[in-house]
Amino acid sequence: MYFWVKLVQKSANIQNMGQIALEDMQFYAYHGVYEEEQIIGNNYVVDIYIETTFDKAAQNDDIFKTINYETVFLICQAEMKNKYKLLETVAQKIMLGIKYQYGNIKSLQVRVRKLNPIPDAQVGSSYVEVDGNFVRKCPRCNKPFVSYNDKSCWCVDTTVHPETLEHLKQEFKGCLCKDCLSFYAG
Repeated sequence: MYFWVKLVQKSANIQNMGQIALEDMQFYAYHGVYEEEQIIGNNYVVDIYIETTFDKAAQNDDIFKTINYETVFLICQAEMKNKYKLLETVAQKIMLGIKYQYGNIKSLQVRVRKLNPIPDAQVGSSYVEVDGNFVRKCPRCNKPFVSYNDKSCWCVDTTVHPETLEHLKQEFKGCLCKDCLSFYAG
């Protein structure tokens, strides 16, 4: 009996991966290389696929412990209101907006489709897709961890003495996980 209880407690700490997706979000926007496209506008469809863990949200039935897809929609909507020449720019801006909103995304895929992309031609749609995988292995302990490797990363708030930080960069040549970096932060 004791072994079974211990096993349940141990397995409760395992984080399962899951995917949150928003598909076929439809927008009318003014993106395009040609001036006419930015005046007349066009129909666009956006798909978002987010890989994350949401065990805590599911266990507690708490929206604040997961990726809120309404927030994801609003990020997409805000970027679609801007005018960009390239779909690549639109997709990248959406990815950055979502990434900066949430710190627990393992991977993220953004697809932006432009319907009827070439005037007076029979082309159903064109699309651009960007992917980001944010799971790294700690070079010190070899554990996987999420690292955005930019100003939105959790490690930006960790205070490590400048000389120690320089030594870590030389020795490990990459980001350390939270536990290892905390060890050096003191």
